[in-house]
Amino acid sequence: MKLCIIKPPLPFGWTPVAPPILEYLAALTRRADPSIDIELYSASATPDVFDTLQCDLAAISLLTPTAVPGYRIADALRARGIKVVLGGMHVSALPDEAKAHADAVVVGEAESVWPQVLRDFRAGSLRPYYRGDRIELDDLPTPLYGLLKHGHDFRILNTARGCPYPCSFCTVNKVFGPKIRMRPIDDVVRDVDAIPGRMYINGDENIWWLGKIDRAIELFTALRGSKKKWMGFGSLAPVLSPEGPRMLDAARKAGMLTVWVGWESMSEGALEAFRADRKVGTDRERAVKTLKDHGIDVSLFFMLGSRADSIDDYQRAIDVADRLGVSMHPSLAVPYPGSELRKQYEPYLYKDLGWEYYTGAYALFEHPDPRMTPDAREKLFYETSLELLRTGRVWKHMLDVPLSGFPHAHILSLMNQLPVRKGMKIAYEKWKAGKRAAREKQALPAIASAR
Repeated sequence: MKLCIIKPPLPFGWTPVAPPILEYLAALTRRADPSIDIELYSASATPDVFDTLQCDLAAISLLTPTAVPGYRIADALRARGIKVVLGGMHVSALPDEAKAHADAVVVGEAESVWPQVLRDFRAGSLRPYYRGDRIELDDLPTPLYGLLKHGHDFRILNTARGCPYPCSFCTVNKVFGPKIRMRPIDDVVRDVDAIPGRMYINGDENIWWLGKIDRAIELFTALRGSKKKWMGFGSLAPVLSPEGPRMLDAARKAGMLTVWVGWESMSEGALEAFRADRKVGTDRERAVKTLKDHGIDVSLFFMLGSRADSIDDYQRAIDVADRLGVSMHPSLAVPYPGSELRKQYEPYLYKDLGWEYYTGAYALFEHPDPRMTPDAREKLFYETSLELLRTGRVWKHMLDVPLSGFPHAHILSLMNQLPVRKGMKIAYEKWKAGKRAAREKQALPAIASAR
């Protein structure tokens, strides 16, 4: 039996980061049935392989921005007689939609059901739906490194699941639950040691939590022995807690170079509307400065164009980047399926836009400010993003990274910005070409009637 595990292409091009689901699901498969032949494919790196791909079963993991190309791959494989199982965040939110493109779908977490999926496939009795439980994370296998090729130089490691914050734009709380389930520290150290190369990414929603800071310090202390450098994703509130300085010192000594922080919104009103104010804390700017004072580079990601945002927020984002000396990565607000934000925005959604528009680069709903038309929001998004990613800014930020992190922190700084800049420029040119084509199409009837 041959299994192909597939990650559909990202909307803005290829990055050197290996999709973690590929090597991890391969490890779950090897544990369940060592006789299965496994191949891994990241479609962003190998887009042309699927026309000739041969396997008995294909497992495809979908996020909302990759749902349309993922469905396309699934449909093509099924047309050639290959069985397809779909899973991932998008499938967990919309299992019935996904089932139209698959022989079976996995809702929720895979660990508790994946061995059964494989047994049922061998028996010719795949069920239409499998619903995974939220199990404790004390027996997860090390990802199966070595199968994924094509220049994926950076790996993502997860040490916990779940999120207690009820942010309206996010589905993590709903899919993985509000309880934080943490992996045994010895298992995390084992998996870090197995990662090829000297750098990796901690892919947890949050590398530190209020109320769990002692555990973060214990983990960071244990990771000092690996000598590997890493980046992670963290909230701002714990940084200013009484234990914050001790936590940041431990993270830095453990090899942490960069933290991606959810700034979430430019305005306090939008933060409250998103229910993200508790996560970011009471003084975002002081928290960012504290991170930098500890020698940790900071990148902020945030949303623009929500119904609570103003047109001034686009310029405000550039002002924040200049004032704090950080790299910033915006997206337009996206009401993902399964999120509270989608329920709130349901009366205002543009219903004719498919999932291929849910990339963070399109206006997806009506805005109460008449100046915030879809074209205006999208144009301002691209202009703001490209200004934040302007070559001079990228290099200046890289040179401002503390020398204590050289060269790894400087490589990370460029890796976090240059591929995004390239993808953003390509997307902007496509966006402008699409707008020109739409205007020309609208003009044709008027020209014809004038003749």
